[in-house]
Amino acid sequence: MKRKIKWGVIGSGGIAKRRTIPEGILKAGNAELAAVCSRDAKKNEEVAKQFGAKPARTIEELLKADIDAVYIGTPVNQHVEQTRLAAEAGKHVFCEKPLGLTVSEAEAMIKACRKAKVNLGTAFMMRYHSQHQAAKKLIAAGELGKPVFGRAQIAFWYPLIPGAWRQNFEEGGGGALIDLAGHCLDLLEMFFGPVTGVSCLVNRTIQDYATEDSGVVLARFANGALATVDTFFCVPDNGSKNRLELYGSHGSILAEGTIGQGEAGEMTAYLENGGEKKIAPARVNMYRAEIEDFSQALLDGRDTTESAEAGLRSQKLLAACYESARTGKQISV
Repeated sequence: MKRKIKWGVIGSGGIAKRRTIPEGILKAGNAELAAVCSRDAKKNEEVAKQFGAKPARTIEELLKADIDAVYIGTPVNQHVEQTRLAAEAGKHVFCEKPLGLTVSEAEAMIKACRKAKVNLGTAFMMRYHSQHQAAKKLIAAGELGKPVFGRAQIAFWYPLIPGAWRQNFEEGGGGALIDLAGHCLDLLEMFFGPVTGVSCLVNRTIQDYATEDSGVVLARFANGALATVDTFFCVPDNGSKNRLELYGSHGSILAEGTIGQGEAGEMTAYLENGGEKKIAPARVNMYRAEIEDFSQALLDGRDTTESAEAGLRSQKLLAACYESARTGKQISV
């Protein structure tokens, strides 16, 4: 029987409990859940019991368990130290985005893992959406022609919640922009190539918390294409369709609902040479796909520097966006 990567989870609540453990680690063919850790001991015991894992009272206890890799799903301000501890313990690290609060923290995480000779990966699960992969292939094949314009949207209702780390700068580094735009910009670069400059506006439009509930980015790409990213914590869930729009000199690819945490959505290509056609490949669970991909890299002895560098790249783009919002200037990347 093929060996499986044994996983420990740091931050067993939130996205780990909702998605990454049940849909990712437990469903992956080359992974298994061994231990979980959280600062809330009672909830961590519940998660451990629910998913058949060993509950660890501290990170140090978790890292002494029989595990190969850790998934980090904690508030952003904890990522750099938890990555350092895991790396020093010889454990590979797969971390939620953004990697850190700043570019320097992301760089420190990469340095720590490189020094310890362990792999670091960034959880950009939306790359694995089957329709996003199909769109990428169409664009790479030249079906869209020269890229002209893109739009990526994530918006939903996120009201004031006591203790929510995305609603204070110290724990999350920002609000809607840092939490959501990283995914959007990563996807747009996957389709159109590198961004060379950004202009950005942020605002607290509706919600009564410290971080921004609104963020809009205008991006310029090296190939001349332009794009917008719109991220909001203040639009009712049913009012947002999370649209992805990709335009080129030979047509367009338009999608609704592919950006998000699920594998569903509708995508249609309108192409000069191919007419109108639905893009509907077999659905892929993104959380399972990202865990299987990282686990397989470890089993094969492959480097995951590209995934770590994607996290650092995202951090640089987000830093440029916030600088633009602060100064009112276009910022080169």
